Amino acid sequence: MSTDQIVTLHGERALVQRAGHLFLASREEFLVAAADLTTWSPGVNAAFREGKRPHVVPGLAMRKLYSRRALADPEQHRRLRRIAATGIEVRISDGPIAREAVVIDRRTAILAGPPVRGVRPYTVVHTPEVVDGVRSLFRATWETATDLADCAAPPPPLDDRARHILRTLAAGHTDEAGARLLGVSLRTYRRRVAELMTALGATSRFQAGLLAQGLLDEEAAPAGPR
Repeated sequence: MSTDQIVTLHGERALVQRAGHLFLASREEFLVAAADLTTWSPGVNAAFREGKRPHVVPGLAMRKLYSRRALADPEQHRRLRRIAATGIEVRISDGPIAREAVVIDRRTAILAGPPVRGVRPYTVVHTPEVVDGVRSLFRATWETATDLADCAAPPPPLDDRARHILRTLAAGHTDEAGARLLGVSLRTYRRRVAELMTALGATSRFQAGLLAQGLLDEEAAPAGPR
C-alpha cells in the first residue's frame, strides 16, 4: 500500500532503506513504544549501524516505553538499564502496549504490525491527524507508566530447590518445618531463604510468602500469545 502520506514496508531491510533517513531528521522528539526489546531492534539497530542514528541535539527528547514483557529476564533488564544510562528516558507500562510505534518530531509515525510468514510489516505515516493520534496515545500511556529506575530487577531463574523453598514460604511454614521438609539444616535453610528474599525484593517473611505465591502461580499459568 502506498500513497503520498502512507507507505507500508515489508521487513527490516526495507525499513532501513526506505525510512532509515527519518531517524536522522529527528530534532524534537524520538518516541518508541514496544511490547518488548525484539520488535524494533533489528530495523532500528541496522539503521543505527549505517549511521542513521538520531543526532543528540539540545532539546531532543528521546523516550522509550515498554510493557512488563521487556523485563522478562535479567539480561533484558540489564539492556534497558544500559539504554537508560545513555540519557534516554525509559518507562514500563503495567498494561499492554496498544500499538508498537515510533513517532518522530510529531510529523512521522512508524507502526509495526505482526509478522506475516516471518516478515514484519512497518507502515510509515505522515498524515498529521494519525501521527497526532499515535503520539497522544503514547503520551497517555507514558504518564501512567513507571520509571525504569523504580522497577525491580526480575528474579533469577528458579531451580527445583528454590521452588521448594518458595512453596514452604507460600504455605507459611516455620523455618524449622521448612528445613525438615527440605532435609537441610536450619542454618542452610535460613541462608537460602535470605537469598531468595533478596532476589524477590521482600522485606519480611510474610511479604516473601505473598511474592512467592505470585511467582509460583505465574510459572504455573499457561503462556499467553506474544
